[in-house]
Amino acid sequence: MINCIFEDGGKGSLRHVTIDALVIKDNKILLVKRAPHLTNPDKYALPGGFLGRNETTSEAIKREIMEETGYKVKNINLFRINDNPKRIGEDRQNVDFIFIVEAGDKVAGFDKEVKQLEWVDLNNLPSPDEFAFDHFENIKLYLKYEEKPFALPVFNP
Repeated sequence: MINCIFEDGGKGSLRHVTIDALVIKDNKILLVKRAPHLTNPDKYALPGGFLGRNETTSEAIKREIMEETGYKVKNINLFRINDNPKRIGEDRQNVDFIFIVEAGDKVAGFDKEVKQLEWVDLNNLPSPDEFAFDHFENIKLYLKYEEKPFALPVFNP
């Protein structure tokens, strides 16, 4: 939570904006294993992070994917906006923008937030308890979308 004091002296607790990506290529999804010094260490996660100041969500997703995976991306599409204040594993009530992106060229390594990268077959995912936050839920929703497309973006199904 971000605690703020407004111009009129009022106080408020605001929510962070985060972005995550379903990076897809050849029926595989790119997952990161979170570094030991982060919350949910050694758990699988979608590449993503916090929206930076003076940054759009599409700029943020490109930046985060580059930092965490070294991949350029293309065909960025908004998949879901999750503003549920009781998201699994969240202590800050983040509002999450989840994108579907296509992997482009790998041009760099990954940063210190990532222990390892893994391309995982969408038909052979790790178990739900091996994932950080609600990222497994987003992948399951994506698989439903692939099976029978529905209108996007999704708002808290």
